[in-house]
Amino acid sequence: MLDKNPEQIIENDLTQIQIKFEQNNPNIILCSKPFHKIEFLNKLINSTDDPVIIVDMDLLFTGYVQSGMIPKKENVTIFSPDKKNWEKKLSEIISKVSMKRCLVIIDSFNGVYNEFDDLESAIFINSCVMLLSTIGNHAKSSILITGMARKKENKGWVLSPGGKHIIKSENTGVYFLRKSANHLMIRSLDLTEGNLK
Repeated sequence: MLDKNPEQIIENDLTQIQIKFEQNNPNIILCSKPFHKIEFLNKLINSTDDPVIIVDMDLLFTGYVQSGMIPKKENVTIFSPDKKNWEKKLSEIISKVSMKRCLVIIDSFNGVYNEFDDLESAIFINSCVMLLSTIGNHAKSSILITGMARKKENKGWVLSPGGKHIIKSENTGVYFLRKSANHLMIRSLDLTEGNLK
């Protein structure tokens, strides 16, 4: 488990990580390189037969699928909402999540905050994430949000670029993803203190 082992190599069997994601909602995956994020998401998607809903706010994942670099599985639905159709798309996502156990990936916080740049919109988006998480808990769905981030001295983890703080909740699981040699590594973070758990 991630809490007992602060850093874990991500192999082909992601069962323990999936269990951890199910226990915490929402889950935030931070990393400093977009390619590591895409590699991890692809491994995670390939490890489940549950329906996968990708809310692609930065269009990076969509670009990999459209180019054929990542094959699209039949159980994957990709949404690319913008400010105008967010509420409509959110309703569709909520409908799917409330009916069946799903893996929901919001990729990424950076894209969300770029699209919804004013404070009122950011509060609205955070509320949407918490609503999805609450609904997801009833169906044993996992809500995962990615973000490009860095640790800033005396400020903790912030989105990079932009420097915005990441939402916090006592039920939120927060993880940092990195690559060492040829292995993706993941570790659990404690955002309240800026330290590892």
